[in-house]
This record gives sequence, structure tokens and C-alpha cells, in this order.
Amino acid sequence: MTHLVPLAEVDPNKVTPGVLGFIVFAAMALAIWGLMKSMNRHMNRVSFKEAPDPEAKSGASAADSEDRRS
Repeated sequence: MTHLVPLAEVDPNKVTPGVLGFIVFAAMALAIWGLMKSMNRHMNRVSFKEAPDPEAKSGASAADSEDRRS
């Protein structure tokens, strides 16, 4: 327990994040790196190509035939 005292000691003239701040920052950086790597893997699996909508073709041809009749 006495080994942790230097980590928690605060000098009012010099306040720095210290070792504990660095460890927290490094852990957050590793977590963000892992999340970004996972997101890239998941985004690469997604197919953005859409199949043509069969109803859109029939709706467009019906609208064209109505325009021709007028």
C-alpha cells in the first residue's frame, strides 16, 4: 500500500497527470484503436449495391404510357 502513495501525492505548485494519467490515456487510445479496427472490418462486409426495384420499373413505364396518351 505504501508503494501507491507517490502516485497519489499532490504538490500544490506542480500538478501533472503523472503515471496514472498516462495509463488511463494509453488504455483509452488502445480501446479506440480496437473499436476503429472492428468498425472497419464490419464496414468492409457491408454491400452497398442495391438491386433494382421491380416496382419502380413498372411504375415508371405506367407513368410513361399515361403521358403518351395525353
